[in-house]
Amino acid sequence: MSKGADSRAAAALVIADVLEQGRSVNQALPLHSKNLEPRDRAHVQSLAYGVLRNLPLLNAALSEFLDKPLKKDLVILNYLLLVGAYQLLLMNTSDHAAVAATVEATVALKKRRQKGLVNAVLRNLQRQRAQLLPRLQQRQDLAHAHPRWLADVIQAAYPDQAEAIFAANNQQAPMWLRVNTQQTSVPEFIDALNAFDAELIDPDSAAMLPTAIKLNHTVDVRQLPGFEQGWFSVQDIAAQHAAPLLATQEREHVLDCCAAPGGKTAHILELAPLAKVTALDVDAQRLERVYENLTRLQLSAEVLCGDAAAPDQWWSGDLFDRILLDAPCSATGVIRRHPDIKWLRRASDINALVQLQAKILDALWSLIRPGGRLVYATCSILPQENQQQMDAFVARHPDALPQPTAPNGEFGWQRLPGEQGGDGFYYAIVDKAQ
Repeated sequence: MSKGADSRAAAALVIADVLEQGRSVNQALPLHSKNLEPRDRAHVQSLAYGVLRNLPLLNAALSEFLDKPLKKDLVILNYLLLVGAYQLLLMNTSDHAAVAATVEATVALKKRRQKGLVNAVLRNLQRQRAQLLPRLQQRQDLAHAHPRWLADVIQAAYPDQAEAIFAANNQQAPMWLRVNTQQTSVPEFIDALNAFDAELIDPDSAAMLPTAIKLNHTVDVRQLPGFEQGWFSVQDIAAQHAAPLLATQEREHVLDCCAAPGGKTAHILELAPLAKVTALDVDAQRLERVYENLTRLQLSAEVLCGDAAAPDQWWSGDLFDRILLDAPCSATGVIRRHPDIKWLRRASDINALVQLQAKILDALWSLIRPGGRLVYATCSILPQENQQQMDAFVARHPDALPQPTAPNGEFGWQRLPGEQGGDGFYYAIVDKAQ
């Protein structure tokens, strides 16, 4: 069995887990690629993400060559055929490798007897590709590559920007770094990156944040200069605005809620190293990443496992000067990074998330001292989770003073996917009356 066949079989299993079991790619990938080399694991992820980005088009293409979807014990072959179709239609994989390795993957999936079926479908697709692909790409029902409910919500909220949002969501996100100025300077790190790879840095990096560096292509961060020394973190430019908006001062008491994996916690400390920061998250396993990141970056914070909606279970009673709430949300702003979100999220999830966000906001408000600040953040683009949520919060709390948040001075700042190369993100600053 070739490595290429193993990676394609693993990709099919990952896609099956996402679409049938509701697992994320991040959850499914370790289960099905643990015996593969790092390079092959990256290939599995690339295949899975590519299929999930383009699922409607690929399903439509295969329906031309299958009388009906394969079911029951053969259903895994549907997902394998999606992997093959993605390679033939949308990747630069050679036709021979795409077909041969995908057909061979039937053996790893214990479907050896169906090799002929998989080969026949992919060969037909290969032969008719030149006529089929342009026809499918012209179909309006396939153009946005989103589930219908989500496409309708985006179009209703952003009638003028919807097409740009769909296009951004269906692109691979760029890689952004954040320089840890407690360990190095921006010029020093840029010099080190240029020495490592003169073509690595995108010249349009620091549009708004001087510590943000956009890369021209993804790399293994462990190979970059200064990784072990904590010179930088990987963080999208949209997420890099959270700590500056919080504007923590030295020695202030700060709570970072829903903090895992710790990127924003670290950024707060990079900007105010003498601040007393508490990183809170309900998921003990994810908090391990917070410890790891703080250790690598040579930063220190109190790390607590607890539910932000139930402070009585973990709060010491000391009021906070500032609270950052990176709230649980639909994650509709980071689909380009996690295309599985399109197929994991349901329309029925949104109301429950809005209620949870409101519950957490109300619970945290009593933990802030008069004159203190709350920054509310989500990686969502849905208005009911963002501006509508914060307008309702301010209406419930007379001592909540909305502050200019967006660059134009408005209360509430909605960044859309692809804007200045960043993810979709929302921020709102609320100060507590004295």
